[in-house]
Amino acid sequence: MKKDSKYQSGCPVAYGLEVFGDRWSLLVIRDMAVKGAKTYGELLDGWEGISTNILAQRLKQLEEAGILVKTQDPDNRRSFLYSLTPKGRDLAPVLAEIALWSAKYNEAGHAMTGFSDKVQMDRERVVSRIRKGELP
Repeated sequence: MKKDSKYQSGCPVAYGLEVFGDRWSLLVIRDMAVKGAKTYGELLDGWEGISTNILAQRLKQLEEAGILVKTQDPDNRRSFLYSLTPKGRDLAPVLAEIALWSAKYNEAGHAMTGFSDKVQMDRERVVSRIRKGELP
């Protein structure tokens, strides 16, 4: 989302999709919230095989939208650390509901179920931990 773009529709679903609704943005958010990814390299090495240019673009968009913040790595002044803001962590219920929906309908034999299993066992605990900035 560009800083100068104006939200036009008024529909809350359209707004959410505009801010975080593309595949790569949600996967970046997932990797930060669920896997604890903090660096560009950790996000690049995620399960989905995101390309460097798409990752850089999504990080910039999510930062502009206030979903994440980028800070200089104190241990390596040439690198940056990424973390979810409270606004980003408040997407925990969205991630949980997508996981539950996927667990119900994904028929892939190789479906990864670790996060879905945690959500099914104790959805509120998983959401609470993500909102606190903890791994579920």
